[in-house]
Amino acid sequence: SFIDALFTSTSAVCVTGLVVVDTGTYFTIFGQSIILFLIQVGGLGILTFASYFSYFFKGGSTYENQLTLSEMTNSQKIGDVFKTLKNIIVITVTVELTAALFIFFSLDKGLVNTFADKVFFSAFHAISAYCNAGFSILSNSIFETGFRFNYTLQLIIIATFVLGGLGFPIVVNIISYTKHKVLHFLNFKSKSKNHKPWMLNINSRITLVTTISLTVVAFVFFLIFEYSNTLAEHSLYGKLVNALFGAATPRTAGFNSVDMTALAFPTVMITFLLMWIGASPASTGGGIKTSTFAIATLNILSLAKGKPRIEIFRREIADISVRRAFATIALSLIVIGFGVILITIFDPEKGLLNIAFESFSAYSTVGLSLGITASLSTASKL
Repeated sequence: SFIDALFTSTSAVCVTGLVVVDTGTYFTIFGQSIILFLIQVGGLGILTFASYFSYFFKGGSTYENQLTLSEMTNSQKIGDVFKTLKNIIVITVTVELTAALFIFFSLDKGLVNTFADKVFFSAFHAISAYCNAGFSILSNSIFETGFRFNYTLQLIIIATFVLGGLGFPIVVNIISYTKHKVLHFLNFKSKSKNHKPWMLNINSRITLVTTISLTVVAFVFFLIFEYSNTLAEHSLYGKLVNALFGAATPRTAGFNSVDMTALAFPTVMITFLLMWIGASPASTGGGIKTSTFAIATLNILSLAKGKPRIEIFRREIADISVRRAFATIALSLIVIGFGVILITIFDPEKGLLNIAFESFSAYSTVGLSLGITASLSTASKL
């Protein structure tokens, strides 16, 4: 139907991943290719616009804006726009090709029939993972029989969507930092050792610390709550990989390696929080962003300590950043709240927990589902 086609194309271009029909069996290769194209355009669009143009159109080419822009895009000057866009595309293509290659060689023989199907499968999941889309041509995502015990495939997909979710400026920052450290190590006898090392900027530090902290905490809880539940069929190594997958994927990736409908209630609640927080700024992911959550948390801690200012890594967070963070949080809850209220009016029999889960997933462009999306009414889909 037209509404299902509209829902699918919107979900693809917004790199959400919620589906009303099974992508693998319902669409032809041509249809799947269109979905893949929309995912790539949506992922690249979010990446480029969020990392560059939002700052470019902030209001004139003031010195402050130039500093902000050069820090966010790792550019030396504003005239480097095409260089920045080229770097975004180069990094995107490099990561996706590398991921596709690893996925191709990780597939078990006999699961994907022909060479062409294997190539398409690898490309589709590499692009979908990097763009944090969550679309899969497997009916049950990575939980599909024959794939759920392929832990190498799971680790590759985790690495791919984490890179996509970190954001272009931070990936560039990490690459530059790593390059500096390697060159500094190789040329340890040169004069460069007397210079101050090139450091990760404050934006990258906050994002990385928040991302790692959220992932570690979620990993521990997922392992505890699901050890004898959805992870029961796996070996210890399999439990660890799946727990990591379950901890990382709610932050807008949207793939699932376990049965979502069988999750323990505490795990579902943790997934709510992770979906709402989402990925990092200028990334392919959604949510309120890790930096927003970090600033809000730091504000609470500074108030608890009776401090008038928020300080982190010997830097002060500007008041405007704090106000923006809380405005983002308030607006997100208003939008999600309206979504939940409207769907409960149109489809009250679906249950509040399921409706709330789909609404959080849709707002944060996650794509995880408790299985009610396909059976929603037309009004609820809209």
